[in-house]
Amino acid sequence: MEGPVWVKDRLFFAEIPSNSIRTWTPGKGVSIFLQPSGYMGSAPYGGPESGSNGMTLDVRGRLTVAGHAQRDVYRFESLDPKGPITILADKYQGKQLNSPNDVVYKSDGSLYFTDPPYGLRTQLDSDPEKQLSVNGVFRIPNALEHKPGAPPDRDALQLLVSDLTRPNGIAFSPDEKYLYVNNSQPKKIWMRYRVKPDGTLTDAKLLFDDTADTRAGNPDGMKVDVEGNIYSAGPGGIWIFSPEGKPLGTIVLPGRTSNVAWAGPERKTLYITDSEGIYRIHLKIAGEPIVTGK
Repeated sequence: MEGPVWVKDRLFFAEIPSNSIRTWTPGKGVSIFLQPSGYMGSAPYGGPESGSNGMTLDVRGRLTVAGHAQRDVYRFESLDPKGPITILADKYQGKQLNSPNDVVYKSDGSLYFTDPPYGLRTQLDSDPEKQLSVNGVFRIPNALEHKPGAPPDRDALQLLVSDLTRPNGIAFSPDEKYLYVNNSQPKKIWMRYRVKPDGTLTDAKLLFDDTADTRAGNPDGMKVDVEGNIYSAGPGGIWIFSPEGKPLGTIVLPGRTSNVAWAGPERKTLYITDSEGIYRIHLKIAGEPIVTGK
């Protein structure tokens, strides 16, 4: 399970191996929202991760999805799975994206996403279908205002970070002065970048290095709370860091933890996805809300 996001009365999440987006509704259980959600071919995919990945909402309540094996970023124009879908990004400088992994909006309406090769069949940089030489962090300016049904504005897509081997989870600090990005392999690290007024990034800083940790799991999806603390999937479970990267604690889980999402009327419930299931824990600090625009 991956990419959880709470939408109105239910939790949406990606079930990547089955190429589906599913929902869990309290009292009703799990149902399939969309299948296929990533790879659209009729032949068997031939790789381990055929589905979609991380998800988020824009300020208008539209579900935005890292297409992963579909190799794009797309947006539902309504919560009708049979309704229109808009592709926001699919190529950079004429080359197909690797496999967008996680997504986050900034309050100016731009969308940031990571693009490692995990959705490719071999998951390797040498994959014959890999077109880009980098595994980047990208920005889609004005994604919020992208006209429904319009093709991607490929000339506007910006490559912001090109020196991470496997960029994965991505989140803004509450004041949006910083963007956090972690890297899954081979180095298990969390990075912080200062966000410039034009939305690009500078002043890369290593927050934490857990490469030596041999427990199951790698740095993966993450969110922040209202005080700026970071909640990130990592080896052994969910790591909690201060805004400066000081480890504050770990929520230990049995499987390979993948991602987190805030929910509840006060956003004090943390949903967690991992290889063994979906969990939730009630916390005393509220999670950062969906960006409201400025």
